[in-house]
Amino acid sequence: MSNGFHEVRFPLRLSLGASGGPVRRTDIVALSNGGETRNARWADARRRYDAGTGLRGIEDLYQLTAFFEARRGQLYGFRFRDPVDHASAPPGQAVTAIDQQIGTGDGVRTGFELTKTYEDAGGSSTRRIEKPVAGSVVVAIDGLALAGGDFTVDHVTGHVTFGPGSVPGPGAIVTAGYEFDIPVRFDTDRIEVSLAAFKAGSVPSVPLLEMKP
Repeated sequence: MSNGFHEVRFPLRLSLGASGGPVRRTDIVALSNGGETRNARWADARRRYDAGTGLRGIEDLYQLTAFFEARRGQLYGFRFRDPVDHASAPPGQAVTAIDQQIGTGDGVRTGFELTKTYEDAGGSSTRRIEKPVAGSVVVAIDGLALAGGDFTVDHVTGHVTFGPGSVPGPGAIVTAGYEFDIPVRFDTDRIEVSLAAFKAGSVPSVPLLEMKP
């Protein structure tokens, strides 16, 4: 993650009404026989959102403007809570220490990265979680939840470090549960606010783009 990042969260009230989600880039080439070939240009998805759909009143417009100014437009990134996908567990389920497998111990390795895997019978995709919410991370080794003093979490990078006496042994399954934010930035240096248009039902577009390392 670049240095131009503020560890502050986009106003939760506005993010709950935002629209958007993951975007992938796929090249599709039509063949002469009517078939096609497909190639993934991106290894991972990149998320895009429009926070304008979360605006409900003039107080929201002001809060958005103040937040935009504090970030100086596109200059500084910030945390954003996806309204649907913001935890290791599915919506409506409590986070547990066995939600996501993040690695396998070897008796020596002390550090693991938080990840989240999406899978079904047809395939899977794993993403790195860089911005866990402070106080939300729980960890287990072979299904046994650890005490908070057995590990530390870097809430800026999503790195989990095990303390002496808690290092996962050879073959031990390391799992974790957590809530998380997404590192994003404004994808524009201009916010157009018209109170008359807003009252008439027209909301400004506020594009947000996920930041990648």
